[in-house]
Amino acid sequence: MESIAFIKERLEEAVKVNNFEAFIREYQEDQRAGVQKLIATAAKKHEALLKEKERIETMKKYEKEYGDLGLLCGIDEVGRGPLAGPVYAAAVILPKDCDILYLNDSKKLSEKKREELYDVIMEKAVAVGIGHSSHTRIDEINILNATYEAMAMAVNSLSVKPDGLLIDAVHIPLLEEYKQVSIIKGDAKSVSIAAASIIAKVTRDRVMKELDTQYPEYGFASNKGYGSADHIAAIKKYGPCEIHRRSFIGNFV
Repeated sequence: MESIAFIKERLEEAVKVNNFEAFIREYQEDQRAGVQKLIATAAKKHEALLKEKERIETMKKYEKEYGDLGLLCGIDEVGRGPLAGPVYAAAVILPKDCDILYLNDSKKLSEKKREELYDVIMEKAVAVGIGHSSHTRIDEINILNATYEAMAMAVNSLSVKPDGLLIDAVHIPLLEEYKQVSIIKGDAKSVSIAAASIIAKVTRDRVMKELDTQYPEYGFASNKGYGSADHIAAIKKYGPCEIHRRSFIGNFV
């Protein structure tokens, strides 16, 4: 008879719906309390996985609705609100049979989950493009126009040309040659936009962590340039550094 420790290891190896179903079938007649507890755990994980697959299918609504256009590209940005650093945008083309689970608005995911999904997206996407506008550019043309430039840069850097764009909440004047579909809260409603939000967020966060080593007084590794109380206190104490957006920090200096 297999040990409970061995059976537990079998459960820990299960990752797919059919893995959990096979596990339950194989051990459901084993009446040992420890095994029955593992079966209950498997059943919960099985149910959660089915719900996640259903949620992801719901998030493919716009990809299905506009699928006749051809290759669809999701676009999102991060960093419009911070007092320091660049704004980043990402453009992601997912395969039509995309099977990536747990895609969501990057703000709803833990840093660990975003990092995991970043690697999966980069591996499975048809193409990924990244663009940014610097703090200087933001001050020159304002944050909205700088965001449009970052989004256009992301799309133009794709290795494959898309046929349509799914965008979180905005219309991009610099990309009028494309059919654009603006979706309010699109990063929580479209798998393509969610994927773009994750790529943009992880990329910018990594940049801000690097900038933290150059400007350690401001806590960029933790606040990512946003106006936290500690960040504002540092601006008042040390003054702005090179990467602060002068058009954003007027009230704090």
